[in-house]
Amino acid sequence: MSVVIPTRNEAKNLPMVIPRLPGGLFEVLIVDGCSTDGTVDVARELRSDVRFVEQTGQGKGNALSTGFAAARGDILVTLDADGSADPAEIPRFVSALVAGADLAKGSRFAQGGGSADITRTRRLGNRVLCILVNGIYGTGYTDLCYGYNAFWADCLPALSTSRPLYAADPTLESPLGEGFEVETVLNVRAAKGALRVWEVPSYELRRIHGQSNLHAFRDGWRVVRTIWGESPAFAARYSPSAAAPPGSVDGILPLPATSQAIAPVTPVRAEAPPVPLPRTTPVIEQSPALVGDSQPPPGTRASNGHGPDKQ
Repeated sequence: MSVVIPTRNEAKNLPMVIPRLPGGLFEVLIVDGCSTDGTVDVARELRSDVRFVEQTGQGKGNALSTGFAAARGDILVTLDADGSADPAEIPRFVSALVAGADLAKGSRFAQGGGSADITRTRRLGNRVLCILVNGIYGTGYTDLCYGYNAFWADCLPALSTSRPLYAADPTLESPLGEGFEVETVLNVRAAKGALRVWEVPSYELRRIHGQSNLHAFRDGWRVVRTIWGESPAFAARYSPSAAAPPGSVDGILPLPATSQAIAPVTPVRAEAPPVPLPRTTPVIEQSPALVGDSQPPPGTRASNGHGPDKQ
């Protein structure tokens, strides 16, 4: 199990987060976004086996995408570094995966969950977005924008592209978005990829230190744009880069590595099997040369030329 924690100036919060991680973890992966407060040094002091990855771009979505690409565990868990998500709840998510789920998503509004940090505006916006997504994809989500999730690593290809049957190209699009819409991207693509999603009740705590980078209206609009862009009417369209190159569908196979041309195979029509004729009793004509030869009586073996036959 790999726990992926995106960080940016979280040196004061990590002492409240890393010690509460459960035992038996395969790895703890810190994806740092150019922190200037000594976040990396603090993490090393708290846990000597922690792995560090430098974020390749900006935003939470890019940080998680970078961490997922570097993770080596069979189960990937996303955990915020600000102390709002309780690491002690990780066994709940793992139990849901082991029981049969492909993705276990935390929910503050499922029975047993709650939040000490969400505002009325964010709660209302989350409810409206849930109604929108549930109406489009037939899901029953109660929480769409919560960052506490866990899933099997082999589900990552379906979660990393808007077209689940095709591989994502990181040079053309950000696999999981760039900002706080990453949670919506994961939930929507899980529905589009026909993954089995189970909600796990979770309690959101208040941020310990610092100010959140989340802005309700700005990031809410990003989520709406994400839902619109991920809708089947747009996600199923092919981009020019996905089209077959000219001449690739002319029926001629390309040259193999041995530089020998391969002739096109002409299909051969299968012939109908012969119809068996009805069996008839064969008529055996006796040769004149055999007339007069002694024939063994019925019930005896033919002579082998070495002596008389014996009954």
